[in-house]
Amino acid sequence: MGTNLDIKVHHLTRVEGHGDIVVNMRDGVLEKARLEIVEAPRYFEAMLKGRNFHEAAIITSRICGICSLGHQMTSFKATEQALGLEVSEQTVLLRKLLVHGATIQSNVLHALFLAAPDFLKVGSVFPLVGTHPEVVKAALRMKRLANDIGEVVSGRAVHPISCVPGGFTQLPSAKSLAVLRERLEKQMLPDLVFAADVVATLAGEIPDFTRETEFISLRSDDDYALYDGDICSTDTGRVPDSEYRRMSNEFIVPHSTSKHCKVNRSSYMVGALARWNNNHDRLCPEALGVAAKLGLKPGCHNPFMNTVAQVVESVHCCLDAMAILDRLLAAGIRDEVPNQDPTRHGTGIGATEVPRGILYHEYTYDRQGRITAANCIIPTGQNLANIDDDMVKLVPEVVDRGEAAIAHLLEMLVRAYDPCISCSVHMLDVKFTR
Repeated sequence: MGTNLDIKVHHLTRVEGHGDIVVNMRDGVLEKARLEIVEAPRYFEAMLKGRNFHEAAIITSRICGICSLGHQMTSFKATEQALGLEVSEQTVLLRKLLVHGATIQSNVLHALFLAAPDFLKVGSVFPLVGTHPEVVKAALRMKRLANDIGEVVSGRAVHPISCVPGGFTQLPSAKSLAVLRERLEKQMLPDLVFAADVVATLAGEIPDFTRETEFISLRSDDDYALYDGDICSTDTGRVPDSEYRRMSNEFIVPHSTSKHCKVNRSSYMVGALARWNNNHDRLCPEALGVAAKLGLKPGCHNPFMNTVAQVVESVHCCLDAMAILDRLLAAGIRDEVPNQDPTRHGTGIGATEVPRGILYHEYTYDRQGRITAANCIIPTGQNLANIDDDMVKLVPEVVDRGEAAIAHLLEMLVRAYDPCISCSVHMLDVKFTR
């Protein structure tokens, strides 16, 4: 008789939102291995119906408390494309600075507060306060400083208020940006190097698991694409963001209130590891040095290495933020009024990289500047089919370890994706009617 397994992890911990891990094996035959999303659907697309273009980003930033800024940036880009609103180079630089801050704060939160307890074999970050106080203090300093980027540039760390479609209602002072630049160099960078050293000591605890899959992220000719770029697949190359529906291809499965996605295979992965595999040649030398130290190589297909990729790109984000600040300070902060005079009314698409992967917003506006149709595709939803495929391959490989050890390993696998489950669930079929 073969092995029997009956694993049910109810409401996986150290992730945002509610998801259950379910595994069944009978006589050595795997019947079920998947992440069931049980979060109630949300209705943000429906909430946007009839809303003015000034309100779209304010509403969609409430999709997520961690990625509120990412939803704002993506919303701005969709609205500006739909209404023909051009933005200045200064606005783009300030937005890229905000994106770097949001990426660092989320990556640090995941790597050191949510994933590190797995490698140190404790149940949460709280035991580390006693055993690894310097790690916890460094993580808190980095998260605070990353949030301060949002406060300085956009008026608030969560749900920013001064960035709007077409620009900013209030610009940061040169003095405040200079102070931020100094803090990034003297506080953030040393803490990130320390964090990389900590992760290097834990490298032996990262599970050795490989399953070839498709990686999708933005890619740009100009930089490590976070704010803008084409959609890039490791299988088929680059296409413009206007093809985002073909490059996500949402579909419904019975065990999830969040849609799943697939393109060229049964699933694909987005997030830091996808960005690394598509854009490692766009990283600064210092970040590549950290990658080498941590054993992260191009073409990595181990999803557990997503956490390592987050640390690597955080180093790049810090250094690129300092370079952006140098450019802004050298040019001087120019008084600008947001460009909010539409030159057209139609459909626009925004695509950015938020910490958990590529995010899409699409809006259609009527001639009064009100939304008539909306679509948002969230990174975690794009990863769910890939997580299920990983589980199907991983469980038979570790079946001799016993249920408790298998359950723990599967929890680590899901956490490696840094899922934001509440963000991923939204209305399955939206029809706007007057």
